[in-house]
Amino acid sequence: MGNTGCVSFGSRLREYRDHRGWSLADLARETHYSRSYLSNLENGRKAPTEELARSCDEALRAKGELIAAARGDTVSKLDRTPWQTAELVQRMQASDTTKSTLESLHSTIEELCCQYSHRDALELRQEAQGWLQHVAGLLRRPVGLRAHSELLVAGGWLALLAGCVEYDLGMRTAAESTRTAAMQLGLEAGHPEIAGWGHEMTAWFALTQGRFGQAVEAAQKGRAVAQTSSVHVQLIAQEAKAKARLGESGLHSLLESGKEMLEQLPYPGRPDNHFKVDPAKWDYYAMDVHRIAGDDEQATQYARTVIRDNITPDGVELSPMRVSECRITLGIVAGRRGDLEQAVELGRSGLEGDRQSKPHLQMVGGELEQELRRRYPGEGLVAEFEATLHGL
Repeated sequence: MGNTGCVSFGSRLREYRDHRGWSLADLARETHYSRSYLSNLENGRKAPTEELARSCDEALRAKGELIAAARGDTVSKLDRTPWQTAELVQRMQASDTTKSTLESLHSTIEELCCQYSHRDALELRQEAQGWLQHVAGLLRRPVGLRAHSELLVAGGWLALLAGCVEYDLGMRTAAESTRTAAMQLGLEAGHPEIAGWGHEMTAWFALTQGRFGQAVEAAQKGRAVAQTSSVHVQLIAQEAKAKARLGESGLHSLLESGKEMLEQLPYPGRPDNHFKVDPAKWDYYAMDVHRIAGDDEQATQYARTVIRDNITPDGVELSPMRVSECRITLGIVAGRRGDLEQAVELGRSGLEGDRQSKPHLQMVGGELEQELRRRYPGEGLVAEFEATLHGL
């Protein structure tokens, strides 16, 4: 994550404003707070409110960094396991399902979900499974109806997270089994959002395996279940990505419907949570659809925006997997425009990195490979890229 633990909210706000190239007047216009008030915040003469921090975070696309700074929990964001305390585990082992214990558990799960984009996948899977075992143990013991429902929800989110990480690692069978368990927990808890994410994972699996018709079907099923929640927006995006690859029309209106729904949802308290969709994430999906549709100008614009939004003022990549796909997208555009050397360089840089979703990278990397083969048959650079891709 960024360097938030070392600076005040005001300093962090100024860093992000400078990083985006905004004046105080620009920020005032976007947030509807006065220039003088924002200046007082930056200089430490005023303390930020939760609402102000959320508004600035959304305007500057800080992905929760400013919200965290305002809450004063920036040190815990940098410490990867502050919540994994002996006290919480002991309470769970003692069947303590009081309100405070359940709140601590949900806080723990949200922190894990916020680490999806950057933490080592094997480590994250192991920790998610460990907490899932604790929850399963509590569910086997007699607890009240409210606590039982809360534990089902906790187990559902943990199973979703574990399943996503398993699929990133290429563990298809395990991922499908975990996804099914998450769906069952969500349905038993009467939680449409968890059930919706179960359908979203089905759509994602099908999309990256080239089963585009099944991806559309799963996305539409999920939309019927998910109602007006963050996952409904992501399901629209997955449907658009699959339909783009099927060569279907009407993509613009489909994307617009998702964007309109996203604008109606409140800005998430933790936009870095993998199971929340923020405006920056929507740009990432739109980039994919425009690339497949051959709209190179729009795809380039979205790719550059996503890269910019996912790099902190200190140069840290907040979402390495999104940045990787953006680089491959720029590589595809470069190849289409006749610059083979840049296409291969961008493509290979997109395949690097410690945190990867292998099936997703194989899909978009394969799309670059097809472009290069078609446009530059027999070129040695193309063979070099193919070797890198197949090394995944």
